[in-house]
Amino acid sequence: MPRDDDPCLCGAEAVWTECCGAVLAGRRDAATAEALMRSRYCAFVVGDAEYLLASWASATRPQQLSLEPGIDWRRLRILDTVAGSPEDETGVVEFVAHYREPDGTRAMQRERSRFLREGEARAWRYLDAAELSTG
Repeated sequence: MPRDDDPCLCGAEAVWTECCGAVLAGRRDAATAEALMRSRYCAFVVGDAEYLLASWASATRPQQLSLEPGIDWRRLRILDTVAGSPEDETGVVEFVAHYREPDGTRAMQRERSRFLREGEARAWRYLDAAELSTG
């Protein structure tokens, strides 16, 4: 787990405690679909399956989630966003996440993820994604 003053794992120009660390800790909600995408990436990095499930839309949320052991998430690049602002009800974020397999092989995952607002608090939630490429 990063220290409070470490750079955020999502690559934003902010420290952990003021960026995704605050969202994962429940101190604040993600303000945009992109912010939720970034916090979910960080949850994969630190192995927080509980947060990943909690930030998933109820209509598509699995009963349980097991993270693949030994994956070393290295970098997140946001390629495109459509809507997903604090005023929107839905949003799309396309990204590439770079990682290393347990054997050291470099790989990446590219997705176009959909997000929506849900519940009384109208919190952003991950709906689903189209995987565009891996490897």
